[in-house]
Amino acid sequence: MDTPYYIIYEEKLRRNLDLITHVSRESGAKIIMAFKANAVWRTFPIFREYGVCSTASSVNEMLLANDELHCKAHTYCPAYTQQTIKQYIAGSSHITFNSVDQYLRFKPLIDEHNAEASNQRISCGLRINPMCSVIETDIYNPCCPGSRFGILANDLKSVPDGIEGFHFHALCESSSYDLAKVLNAMEEQFGNWLPQLKWVNMGGGHLMTRRGYDVKHLIHLIQDFRRRHPNLEVILEPGSAFCWQTGDLEATVVDVVENSGIKTAIVDVSFACHMPDCLEMPYKPVITQALQDVDLNYPTYRIGGNSCLSGDYVGDWSFERELKPGDRLTFEDMNHYTTVKTNMFNGISHPSIVLKHIDGSVETLREFTYQDYKSRMS
Repeated sequence: MDTPYYIIYEEKLRRNLDLITHVSRESGAKIIMAFKANAVWRTFPIFREYGVCSTASSVNEMLLANDELHCKAHTYCPAYTQQTIKQYIAGSSHITFNSVDQYLRFKPLIDEHNAEASNQRISCGLRINPMCSVIETDIYNPCCPGSRFGILANDLKSVPDGIEGFHFHALCESSSYDLAKVLNAMEEQFGNWLPQLKWVNMGGGHLMTRRGYDVKHLIHLIQDFRRRHPNLEVILEPGSAFCWQTGDLEATVVDVVENSGIKTAIVDVSFACHMPDCLEMPYKPVITQALQDVDLNYPTYRIGGNSCLSGDYVGDWSFERELKPGDRLTFEDMNHYTTVKTNMFNGISHPSIVLKHIDGSVETLREFTYQDYKSRMS
């Protein structure tokens, strides 16, 4: 089929879901999906088979959980407003507040809801910040100095009436050993409050589906935590883990140019529009057709996006033969985060989204047209 398109593989999705289900069953933790990493809702029937619920950090994410995962959301938003809080109350099972002031401001509305709907009551929590940094890239580090996320231990004088849980988030595509460091810091700083709570949400960043991740260590870590705190339900909300290495972005070389001895293969996709994490993180994705390492003895190219942003490129890659217009390139692992962070800068055509089923059939989930761009602008 014509490029560009994101392709998602059902078999790989199910592989990840099987592992996550195993971790949940063995550890006793509830593992829910973060929409910030995956919101391709036409794949959600697969997730529903596994009983997956979700987090939400916006009204739109919460509504998507209600509509397409058929569940109430575990909601966290840095700041609720008078305009949004009633919507969150209607569509959430848990609401975590970023500050005590926010909780106290909206507590009367929560109490009113819980009094009227005892079978659908909302459990409230506070986001805490153990200030344990295990992430090197500050843009993804919620525990860096000056972070706007969560309450510091020294600032929490008491846990307000009605708070049933703590929520912390300190990881990003991290290991179970990173989680162990954060748990140690959290228990040292906030341990006095844990006996009076009902749940602890350990946030996201648990990349348990990555090859080499110590799944047994994660299971034992959670089991040990639950033995120390038998009153607490443990919740994890990974994003990347659900869709890690489950999809690619297929592109085509449209031109090859050279400047100052640097050859650039221009493709029919854009890093800025369709793979923004490559520029934001930054990181260099794997291209299936390229050699594993750069080798200047082979044809070597910078890959440039099809937008007018000067920095819309990543490089370098070496290939066994010279690239020419019409050659296909596969950017691997472009499902998690990628599809939710795309944009329409420059009006660049958005890749279609397709799903390859286990039986080999390919279903087009969405194609994008000029009307999608036009309607977004006004």
